Amino acid sequence: MRFRSPAQARFLCAIFFSLWMAGLIGCSKSKPGPDVVANVNGRKIMRAELEKYYGNQTAGNPQAPLGEQASSLRLSILEDLIQQEIMLQRAEKLGLIATDEEVDSKLNELKAPYTQEQFEKRLTEKKLTADDLKREIRRNLTVEKVLNKEVNSKVNITDGDITDYYGQHKAEFNYVEPEYHLARIVVSTQPNPQVHNLKSDKAQNDTQARAKIQQLLNRLESGEDFATVAMNYSEDPDTSSNGGDMGFVPESAMKSTDAAIREAVAKMQPGHISGVLPLLMPGTHQPVEYMILKMISREPAGQRDLNDPRVQQRIHEELRQAREQLLRAAFSEVARNEAKVDNYLAEEIMARSAKK
Repeated sequence: MRFRSPAQARFLCAIFFSLWMAGLIGCSKSKPGPDVVANVNGRKIMRAELEKYYGNQTAGNPQAPLGEQASSLRLSILEDLIQQEIMLQRAEKLGLIATDEEVDSKLNELKAPYTQEQFEKRLTEKKLTADDLKREIRRNLTVEKVLNKEVNSKVNITDGDITDYYGQHKAEFNYVEPEYHLARIVVSTQPNPQVHNLKSDKAQNDTQARAKIQQLLNRLESGEDFATVAMNYSEDPDTSSNGGDMGFVPESAMKSTDAAIREAVAKMQPGHISGVLPLLMPGTHQPVEYMILKMISREPAGQRDLNDPRVQQRIHEELRQAREQLLRAAFSEVARNEAKVDNYLAEEIMARSAKK
């Protein structure tokens, strides 16, 4: 090729170099084989791992997901695996991988409510082996250790913060009757446009709702944090943004709820979660929502002063939890932005869509 001038030659060479750097000419990015569904900073996430989690989360569902619903669930699970991998790589650099002792302690905690036979039966129902569960526990504990170091340790609640909060919410500490401090995760049988959970995840019908709420219960029973699951997946527009926290519910308010929910709350102790609870439409008795409740605490009747340790603890906890949840969400996004991620499953789905 002949150029009219040196300036023209330099100009065309600059264009050629820019195109080469952008990958528009020359060697294109090589893609992995079908066994790899994603790559995080050079580390592969295998399809077999994705399918194992998919089988775990769909275990116990009355009807297996099909078509686009199945693809959507796989994509959501893979996004969680990608985020976990980002956190695990950070944990390796920080020396925060959960130890065998920590894993065994958490495993024993999960096994405590069951006999060995019952526990093994639950593992079988969820298509898990003991090694699978220990691996999942190690992941969850490791991610939590990273978040504790990078986020939770930076949250500081002062005496002034507590005093200011009490002054603004003093009426809330006058309990005329016993109250329950509850949190919930809700999945609706009809999509609600007002729902904006972190994963933008919504069930579209009753079948999807029943499947999703069972998947979330499986996650909680595997040791995942209730507030994090609520922020990511709950479809309650009032509580999903603050980890499902409903605040304090008066005992009298429970009288108007479904009998199964009242019974579940009456039996729950602080720290415990319920099973799946359907909320039925009066008259038709058709489920409109499914929920999982967590009992945070129980409070007897009476006025609480600021010098009451329970008041200070409650305010401290509410302020800490709100700040932690905000910072955790921001930290996860920043960590994702800093990572080099290739989601090959997403590319596959887009390619299939283009062929239709």
